[in-house]
Amino acid sequence: MRDAVIVEAVRTPIGKGRPTGTLAGVHPVELLAHTLRTLIDRAGMDPALVDDVVGGCVDQVGEQAMNTTRYAWLSAGFPDSVPATTVDRQCGSSQQAVHFAAQGVIAGAYDLVVACGVESMSRVPMWSNVPAGADPFGPGIAARYPDGLVPQGISAELIAAKWSITRDRMDDFATTSHRRAAAAHADGRFVAEIAPVTTDAGVVDTDESVRPGTTPEVLAGLRPSFADPAFAERYPQINWSVTAGNSSPVNDGASAVLITSSETAAKLGLRPKARLHSFAVTGSDPLMMLTGVVPATEKVLRRAGLGLDDIDLFEVNEAFASVVLAWLQETGADPAKVNVNGGAIALGHPLGASGTRLMTTLVNAMGQRGARFALQTMCEAGGLANATILESLQ
Repeated sequence: MRDAVIVEAVRTPIGKGRPTGTLAGVHPVELLAHTLRTLIDRAGMDPALVDDVVGGCVDQVGEQAMNTTRYAWLSAGFPDSVPATTVDRQCGSSQQAVHFAAQGVIAGAYDLVVACGVESMSRVPMWSNVPAGADPFGPGIAARYPDGLVPQGISAELIAAKWSITRDRMDDFATTSHRRAAAAHADGRFVAEIAPVTTDAGVVDTDESVRPGTTPEVLAGLRPSFADPAFAERYPQINWSVTAGNSSPVNDGASAVLITSSETAAKLGLRPKARLHSFAVTGSDPLMMLTGVVPATEKVLRRAGLGLDDIDLFEVNEAFASVVLAWLQETGADPAKVNVNGGAIALGHPLGASGTRLMTTLVNAMGQRGARFALQTMCEAGGLANATILESLQ
């Protein structure tokens, strides 16, 4: 049976998703094109050999409309004979791109494929794809959920309430994320994975949202981000403890991985970094929305024939601290193995790019720490989650 392996993985530094952010002056197509160009250059291969490019992007509108992945490939200067498509599984879009790419290789539909993602939240703000007054859900959803669906911030609050996660614990978790990310930058652990971006203001080579001086005391002074009288009446159990400090920021960034089979890698002289061992995707309650990481973890471990103790490293996307803390409570995973180089609370969460950003960071961390197995999972809007297990070949 054919396998699927990652032979190269890169990402841009992550900028703040605001007009003054370090990457705000870069068009999203160009941001992804730079990443794709770096990926192929580092692999040292002919781009014409790529069978397909599968990219993730969430707000596919404006400058991110019209199949951004295709135009990023062309903008990179690569052959127009190589096709590309853009997928949306919300925050897990580029992790899903990895699944599609790897499954295509395993099935024999592809020999060599790129999975990638991009999001420029400074230029295409979240929810830009839903015009004012538009209903993206329709009458069937309104009938099934007569009280209405809720924003992700309310879901994060509901999770904190259900798992009795205090504000102090969330702020402590966020502080740890910043400290780990700052230490990783200081130690040079991100150098191999980052593709510096040249802008009009200079070269950007550092993740902009990391705050080394963050402390629980500083975070304790922030106001709750989602307090709302109507939701307070609907959900009296909420304590209103989710803030900008214990949630992921909005960001700009792009990332990409090159996937092939072991056989093709050997023919092309490419060195595999990790085998894509097992995959899972799940649905869960769209009101709680962000809890799918728990069943997704259980499902992918079951498919892999592995136990939690077999996993050396975890990447669990830090959309909100409450999500990862609830996942830790449910799984019993060792916190010391989770997001060892910091997570999205510190590094940032450029939606469509986050799946392959986490995977790029995870592949490199596996090599740096001598890990054999690693697991990545992401919560996604609408009550979805992806999970992937990697096996190191380094």
